[in-house]
Amino acid sequence: MATAAPSQASENNPGTPVANPRKRKLWLIALAVLVLLVGLGVWVWYAFYGQYSESTDDAYVNGNVVEITPLTVGTVISIGADDGDLVQEGQVLLQFDPNDAQIDLQRAQANLAKVVRQVRGLYSNVDGMKAQVAASQAEVKRAQENFNRRKTLAAGGAISQEELAHARDDLTSAQSALSNTQQQLSSSAALVDDTQVADHPDVLAAAAQLRQAYLANARTTLIAPVTGYVAKRTVQLGQRVQPGTATMAVIPLNHLWIDANFKETQLGKMRIGQAVDITADLYGSEVKYSGTIDSLGAGTGSAFALLPAQNATGNWIKIVQRVPVRVHINPEQLKDHPLRIGLSTQVDVDLHDQNGPVLAQQPAQQASFSTNVYARQLDEADALINQLIHANSAASGKTARR
Repeated sequence: MATAAPSQASENNPGTPVANPRKRKLWLIALAVLVLLVGLGVWVWYAFYGQYSESTDDAYVNGNVVEITPLTVGTVISIGADDGDLVQEGQVLLQFDPNDAQIDLQRAQANLAKVVRQVRGLYSNVDGMKAQVAASQAEVKRAQENFNRRKTLAAGGAISQEELAHARDDLTSAQSALSNTQQQLSSSAALVDDTQVADHPDVLAAAAQLRQAYLANARTTLIAPVTGYVAKRTVQLGQRVQPGTATMAVIPLNHLWIDANFKETQLGKMRIGQAVDITADLYGSEVKYSGTIDSLGAGTGSAFALLPAQNATGNWIKIVQRVPVRVHINPEQLKDHPLRIGLSTQVDVDLHDQNGPVLAQQPAQQASFSTNVYARQLDEADALINQLIHANSAASGKTARR
């Protein structure tokens, strides 16, 4: 009975460590299973997602910043838009004092009209010289016939040798006059040969002066090259602006991209055309943009820095470099959730598609960004030139047909 007392006491006391080894074993098994599951999960994540994905938060929105700079000197008399305003392509942004440019334009118009009339006179001179040549030829023919007739009469003794000499002198004088007139005709014809009034060199030179004056007058009005939003306005009313001065910028927010700076160790499987998921800090993870890789940078950011790192020194520490990767954003998504230049983003690249090239294989076939608003100014100038040439050319007759 004395040996059963300790056993009975242990059963009555729940704090005794009799069952601890069994519980410890169960906990160790559970921990091992948990570690195994976590390792399996990490392996599954890496096998099906991790090795096919690269991400970075060192990515920022970028876009075209279209600088508005004048090409002529001018005094600002009107400002058509301010920071944050939406402007349409061709809308007036700045207006300079146009008085001097308009005077130069009027002078160029008058000069073109005068030159056209002078060129018309050159064609008329050619016609007049042709008539004089015809008259001189008739005079030579008459003098030749008169000389031949007197030569026959002089041979029979009907007239004196003196009269024959006078006839010879008249023939020589007529031939000389014909030669002189023909030379004058050649000189006049050389000024207009194989030309019309509109393409005569003098007219073309005057037209070029008018075109230049027209552009100088048109450039007193600065227009928006593209549709976008105004930013960085620094110009003030009454300011005397020099050519090339930055006055403001227009930013088309429908044509943006992401410059994502990936580590060099992340670029091994990146290819042009791979799909990209983008989230912006502005909207958070609730709004996602889709995109594709447009290009991978031709160098690291440090290589193009103003003061590039000098690694040929004794105190050298290896630093992982970053390479800019340009990501195209779906423009349809930008309409619903517009972004601004400089905003921070998170970029995730899907590496499954390995068919694309690492670098572009062909040069660009067309301009990535362009405007034609300035071509309209030349079209208007050409229309004015054609109008002036037509108005100062003869309306009928032989000269008009030239």
